[in-house]
Amino acid sequence: MKVDTVWGVYHADGGIMGEMRYVAGALFRGNHCSLCDITHKLAWEKKQMKQMREDFGIPFNLVHLNEQPDDLLEFTRGITPIVVGKTNTGFVILATDEELQRCKGSVDDLFSLISSRLK
Repeated sequence: MKVDTVWGVYHADGGIMGEMRYVAGALFRGNHCSLCDITHKLAWEKKQMKQMREDFGIPFNLVHLNEQPDDLLEFTRGITPIVVGKTNTGFVILATDEELQRCKGSVDDLFSLISSRLK
């Protein structure tokens, strides 16, 4: 299986309103996104995450629910947050929400998991 691109899909909409809804949900209802916990510190992407994505060797995209291409949206509907790989035949799951939660915010653990799935 050759993965051409990796896509991390947050369980939140992008843009100012989406970010505000996410923050409100996190503050008042305890909602959170396990992928956000790994990739971001407050509102900014962690330097380590950005560097590891750049050095990964496969394009690694991070998108919000409302930023997904149609084919990705169809595949990830109802199963976000998630990390998937796109192959010439479609998408494959590289990390589920449960697996992202087990990373406990660790960028290293995420990349170890994804790398093991790509072997």
